Formats: sequence, structure tokens, C-alpha cells
Amino acid sequence: MKMKIQSLNRGNQKGAALVVGLMLLVVITVLAVSGMNTATTELAMARNDQTAENAFQAAETGLENALNQGRFNTLGNTTLTQTVSYHDLSATIRFEDSTLVPDRAFSLGVGSGIAAYHFLATSQASSVRAVGSGGERDAGAVHTQAFYVVGPESSAL
Repeated sequence: MKMKIQSLNRGNQKGAALVVGLMLLVVITVLAVSGMNTATTELAMARNDQTAENAFQAAETGLENALNQGRFNTLGNTTLTQTVSYHDLSATIRFEDSTLVPDRAFSLGVGSGIAAYHFLATSQASSVRAVGSGGERDAGAVHTQAFYVVGPESSAL
């Protein structure tokens, strides 16, 4: 009798283990593909963030280089253009206005021939991720900084 019971149990399964095994493989495959897609998306996001950070830093560098040159002109704009690696930098310093130094701002005061010359520096930079890629993944940044220079009162600085 025992022999008959064992043979009946084997006959009733009819491939259930195979079906369960295939279902588990499908679930594991779907999870693996989903994980790979998530990792690929996160890598693309990190690359985009790095490109944007490179453009930000390049714009800061352009602004710093333009200010360090000290070429401030009250009669026209001063433009500095340069390329560093894959970053194109363009900085412009524009004269805004001149004002007399206020009474108590400095010990010299108004009427002493001292003026404040107001400028606006703008730096634009672009970060190219891959040369010839068409630009869809490139990044750009614009930084603006206002400043003034104190100097003798005259029509041109």
C-alpha cells in the first residue's frame, strides 16, 4: 500500500514545481531589470549635476578673472573671453554710474574730488559634456556681481 500512495503523490504534481520555479525567475528578472534602470537613471542624474556644477564654477572663474584684471573703463564695456578645457567663458564689465562720496562715509567727504564708480560684471559660461554631441546635455551658468571703485572724480577712469 505504501508504494501506491507515493506514486499517486508524484502523479498529482504534474509540473507544479516547474511553474513555481519559472514564476520566481520572472519575479527576480523583473526586479533585476528595475534595479538596473534605476542605477542608470541615477548615473545620468549625477552626470547632469556634475556638468551643471562645472558650468557654475566656470562662470565664477570668469567673473574672478575679469575682476582681477582691473580693467575698469567708464567709457565702454570691457570684455574677457577665454576657453578652458571644455568651458567657454565670457565676462563683461559694464559701467553703470558714478556718485560723489557721501559726507560721512569717508573722512574726505563730498567736494574732495573723490567719486565712487559703479560697475556691473556679468560672466557667462558653458560646460560641454561631449564635443559634437549636439548640446542636449550641456549646461550653462550666468553670474552677475555689482561693485564700485573709489577714485578721483574725473570724466574717465
